[in-house]
Formats: sequence, C-alpha cells, structure tokens
Amino acid sequence: EISFQLFAKGYQLLEPSIKERDAVYESLTYSSELYVSARLIFGFDVQKQTISIGNIPIMNSLGTFIINGIYRIVINQILLSPGIYYRSELDHKGISIYTGTIISDWGGRSELAIDKKERIWARVSRKQKISILVLSSAMGSNLKEILDNVSYPEIFLSFPNAKEKKRIESKEKAILEFYQQFACVGGDLVFSESLCEELQKKFFQQKCELGRIGRRNMNRRLNLDIPQNSTFLLPRDVLAATDHLIGMKFETGILDDDDMNHLKNKRIRSVADLLQDQFGLALGRLQHAVQKTIRRVFIRQSKPTPQTLVTPTSTSILLITTYETFFGTYPLSQVFDQTNPLTQTVHGRKVSCLGPGGLTGRTASFRSRDIHPSHYGRICPIDTSEGINVGLTGSLAIHARIDHWWGSVESPFYEISEKAKKKKERQVVYLSPNRDEYYMIAAGNSLSLNRGIQEEQVVPARYRQEFLTIAWEQIHVRSIFPFQYFSIGGSLIPFIEHNDANRALMSSNMQRQAVPLSRSEKCIVGTGLERQTALDSRVSVIAEREGKIISTNSHKILLSSSGKTISIPLVTHRRSNKNTCMHQKPRVPRGKSIKKGQILAEGAATVGGELALGKNVLVAYMPWEGYNFEDAVLISERLVYEDIYTSFHIRKYEIQTDTTSQGSAEKITKEIPHLEEHLLRNLDRNGVVKLGSWVETGDILVGKLTPQIASESSYIAEAGLLRAIFGLEVSTSKETSLKLPIGGRGRVIDVKWIQRDPLDIMVRVYILQKREIKVGDKVAGRHGNKGIIS
Repeated sequence: EISFQLFAKGYQLLEPSIKERDAVYESLTYSSELYVSARLIFGFDVQKQTISIGNIPIMNSLGTFIINGIYRIVINQILLSPGIYYRSELDHKGISIYTGTIISDWGGRSELAIDKKERIWARVSRKQKISILVLSSAMGSNLKEILDNVSYPEIFLSFPNAKEKKRIESKEKAILEFYQQFACVGGDLVFSESLCEELQKKFFQQKCELGRIGRRNMNRRLNLDIPQNSTFLLPRDVLAATDHLIGMKFETGILDDDDMNHLKNKRIRSVADLLQDQFGLALGRLQHAVQKTIRRVFIRQSKPTPQTLVTPTSTSILLITTYETFFGTYPLSQVFDQTNPLTQTVHGRKVSCLGPGGLTGRTASFRSRDIHPSHYGRICPIDTSEGINVGLTGSLAIHARIDHWWGSVESPFYEISEKAKKKKERQVVYLSPNRDEYYMIAAGNSLSLNRGIQEEQVVPARYRQEFLTIAWEQIHVRSIFPFQYFSIGGSLIPFIEHNDANRALMSSNMQRQAVPLSRSEKCIVGTGLERQTALDSRVSVIAEREGKIISTNSHKILLSSSGKTISIPLVTHRRSNKNTCMHQKPRVPRGKSIKKGQILAEGAATVGGELALGKNVLVAYMPWEGYNFEDAVLISERLVYEDIYTSFHIRKYEIQTDTTSQGSAEKITKEIPHLEEHLLRNLDRNGVVKLGSWVETGDILVGKLTPQIASESSYIAEAGLLRAIFGLEVSTSKETSLKLPIGGRGRVIDVKWIQRDPLDIMVRVYILQKREIKVGDKVAGRHGNKGIIS
C-alpha cells in the first residue's frame, strides 16, 4: 500500500519572485509559491519532505490581484444566507399554500410543503417529492423518535397508510424508498453501501450541508440548541421545521413570513470565500494527478518520493491555472477600474446580487431591486447601476463594514446608555441587521455637533422599519454622521438633500468617469470627504515615518530617518487599465523635515492631498443660437487654448513574433523593402521605435518580416535557374510591421522587450497622448447635469 498526505500546519508562503510593476509589464501573475509538509508511506518506508504544491495569486494593498499582467478585482456578492425561510401565498383558487425552503451552504434548495390533503412533502428537486416521514427515516430516525420529537404527532400519524408505514420500518427500507423516488428508479432494489454513497454525494452533500452560518440561522429561526459545530442538517431540524410549518397552517396568529430582502437574511460572499473554494477545487485536481503518478510508479516498479509525486512541470501548475481560470471566467471578477482615484476606491466597495447562485438582470423582481429599510447605514440607497442591473448592484455606505465571521453588513451607532448620558461619553457600537430592529435609533441629521448643547427633546427615530417621532429619553442608539447612509460617490455631492434621487444616482456614477486633468484644481464647494477619499485610494505617497528630505526627483524621494536613508519610488507616466496616465509629483522640497502621515507626492487628480476631479468654470444657463439645445453644451475656446480641460492618456501597442506553418521564424528588423524611408525614420538598428520619438498615424513602430514560400507561377527566370541547378528554394518575405493606427499620434515614452523563448519575442510600445477637449466629449456637474459638447 501507498499513502500520500499533505499537512497545512506550518505552511510557508515565499516572497513573490517579481515586483508588481514587472508583473504588469511582462504579463505575468503576481503570485507566491506555497510550501507544505508532505508524508509518503510506502510499505514500511515513511518519508517526510517540504514540497511546493504551486503558486497562489497574492492580493496587493488595493485589494486587487495581478493576473497575466492585468489588475483584477472580485466584487463582493450578496446571497441568501443558508437556513430555512417560510412563506405563504394564494393559489388560483384562493387557498393559502404554506412552504418552507431549506437553503444549504452550497446553494442547494429543498422545500417543505403541505398539500390539499394535508400531507407533508419534501420537494428534493423540481420534479420529485417524497414524504417527510421517508426523509426523516432515511436520515436515521424511526417512527417512535419522530412522534416523540414533534408537537403535532396526530397530524404525522394521519396521512401515512399501512403501505407507507411498512416503507419506514427501518433506515435501510427508507433509504431504498428515498433512492427510488429521488433517482426515478423502478423495480426491486437491494440495499448496498454504493447506493448510500451515491445518495450521500448527489443529495445530502449538496442540499443538507448548512455550514456555520446556516446552523446559527436554523437554531435562531426554530429555537433550537444544536451545537454550532454540527453543520449538517439533522432529523431534529427537519422535524422542527415541519412543526413550524404545521403551526402556520393550522394555528391562527402564526403568519410570520420571512422577508427575503431583509439584510438579516443575506450574507456577503467575499473574495476569501471564493478563493477558498478554488483552493479546494485545485487540491481535488492535484489528488487525481498524484494518483495517476502513483499508478505509473507501480508500472515502472520505481521507488517514489514526495518530490517526484508533485512535480513543478505537471502537477503543481494545477494550482495557478485553477486560479487564473477562475479570475478569467467568474462573472464577478472584473478588470480593476483605474480611471481616477474615486473609481479605484468605489470599485472595491461594490456589492452585487448577480453571479452564480444569485439573481439575474432579466428575472429579478422589482421588490428585490427596491430599497429596503435594513439598507440604511449599510448599502447606499442612491449609488447603483443604470439599466437592466438597477438595484442589483450597490455600494457599501461610507462607515459600513463586513463581519467576516458571519458575512453580515454592520453599521456604527453611538450607544446612549444611562452611564454614557451622565458622563457625556458615547461608545461606538456596530450593529448587524438582526440586532438594530430592537433599538430605537435617532437620526443623525437632527443632532447637535457640540456635545455641550442639550439634544432636542423630541427627535425623529427608526424602530422596526418604521419612522417615528419620540422623546429623547427613549432613544437607545443614535447615528454617528448624517452622511453615513450614503456611499463614497454619493457623499461627495454637495447639498445632496436638495437633489432628485435619479439625478444623484447619475452624478455618483458620472464622477467615476472623470478623466484626470493635466492641471488639477480643488473644488470650491465640497463636502469635506475629498481628503479621506484621496487617502483611501492610495494614489498619493504618504510618509510612513518622520524624517528629513535628502533629495527629490521625478523618480524617487530620498528620506533620512533614524540614521537610515530610505528611497521612496514614485510612479511616473504609468498606464492604467483605462489608458489614463498615472503620475506622481513630489511636493516636498529638499531639506524639509516631515512628520509621519504627511503627503510627500501628489497623485493623479489630487491637489494638496484632496480629490480634485474637475474644474471650477463659469457656467451660464441660457440659449445660444440653438447650439446648446437640450443636452448640448457650448464651451469657450479658451478651455481648449489654455489647456484647462487637457488630459494625458497612454496607449499600449504590441506585436509578437511567431513561427510560420513552414517552420520559418518571423524577424524583427529595420531592413524592410518597398517601404518609404520617412515611415522608418523612427526605428533603431533593431527595428524598434526609438524612445522619445514623436510618431504620427501610419508610422512604423516595430518592423517585422514574415517569410513565406513563393508559388511556382511567381518564380522569375533567375530564380528558376537557381532552383534547377543548385536546388535552392527562393523565399519571399511579407511585411507585417506594427503601424500606428488612426488617432494614435503621440510621444513614445517606453518600449518593452519580452523574450521568453529565442523565437517568441513580444515588443510593447507605450505612447503618451495629449488630448484637448473637443466636440463630442461629455461634460457633467455633480448634480446629474450632463451634456455633450456641440
């Protein structure tokens, strides 16, 4: 026998072998190599080694990943929490139908229902349903245990006949009956372990695993005291759920339908949960690969070692390929939006109801899109998508946080206790959606900022999803900030309380479309959150320790701190995912003493450490000979000539050499026949454009020739003679150079050679473009007022 085991305890993650910038330039994945302990038992021989099982993508400080040279981010997903949910509805005859839906941790659903004949069924699939007694018996309970653990035993005894009672005499008979109905198999079956394993795999693992969150919700909903470590559905759960369903059906006053849109019934599925699932998937593939390797070892009759079973070329590559496939195909894995600093901050705080296991834009109801009272202080009521996904994607409120243990969204409040009232001390508490229903919450916009002033005697408050006006003495907690209900995009709109909600939605979306300008300018009227937004985006360079500036230039800042010289690199003309220019400019002179937290360099679209997206221009609302009809905008030519709305963009152009079908390799060269000399004027002796060159449309950026064999009819007389005498094949070359397309004029700021193989060469050319504002561009204010320059 041979046994191979991996132990996660004492794992090691090595430092990434490349820097983030190099991973982007060379189209690589920014990852770290994972080492674990392995033990191989081969007969009486036991071997232990620390082996590498592959590379894992590493998240950077912005919460993003670099996959094949592209910054990507995974959006948080809102899903129904695992547990049980009850609802009642009327059928076409006006009769009430009561159902209870059990949702597993994997998203599988089972439904409990009472039919017209008052029989209780468990629907295990769309087409198949089985008796609740058969399900409970198949899970290990006999009829006596079932009747002892329910509140309505007479109802359970009323519907089974003698034939059905015989089917549940033992667990084996119940499993056979369950399997016949679940798998739609006829005839006489014989109980076997393989049948149990198939039922376990196809039903119980998918639809009966509640997980940690599901166990808590099930205990809370059905008043159970089952231990938290019991994460599978038990017969006691099924019987308690059926009891509650019977109570809703036959007892008056128990009509407690669950609100499926309440955030207490939702959970956030974060990127950590998704990557954990992918790691399990990769380990499953690794297991199959190791099993194949072991079979080959037995055939060759060689002695295996842990290192030979997990080889870097075949086996350990499964880990990184699994992750790269996930980032490339998962619907909520998106290219990180780097248009401006606000976009970078907002993109990571998005939440979505779409994706696997969630809703779809075409089938989602209006109620699931609407604002819910539990969203207050947690999910912004303004910031959402426009179009088919309206209401299905949102943004976290500015002070909201995610409880990563239970997956709920929490909002902060000031606790108003008797002790705090006497000492004038206020403690901040974070409340989950199922806790704040029991508190009287005072609205923050009616409270004084000065603690010395006595609060108003009668204040507006929220209690159990209702708005009330109550005395201050009855308040339990209060909001900490009037803007805490809105997202970052909404909180940057001045006087948002005077705006129509639709226009505020447009404004919060359009601020993320603003292009960083060559000369940024702070807004005259702001909300006070511009500085914090710029800090959270990490586009500026902040001093991590105090010290003195030794020297500064466009590439780095040298800082002397505690006798050490620290070099702080700056971003210079780096291309973002949206082709905007990311550039940092130092703002501290040489010899200046700085403190920890001070801004050393400005980023794109920031001034003085504050967000600066647009310009303070004079706007007139008046007709001008029809040029500004409806949404058209007329601008002064001074905005063009004085570069007021001028921006810089960086475009990337690339070309790759390959091997032709005849086996000949393509060649990068300057010697390209039949081309005019002025098209090749910017190429160096290697055939690549020179750094700093000004290029126009149609210019050659990289010269390339592709060899091809001439046809018989195209041979000239001299070529035919050479072929006849010496047997030489005459080859011709086709010009396949990289040319600058229309609208691509600009300055070459970087050229990158990537050569992973002698015949596989990739050349990338980065061109900086200066763009003035022109007809057809979109301009907008911060209140939803938008237009196109005519």
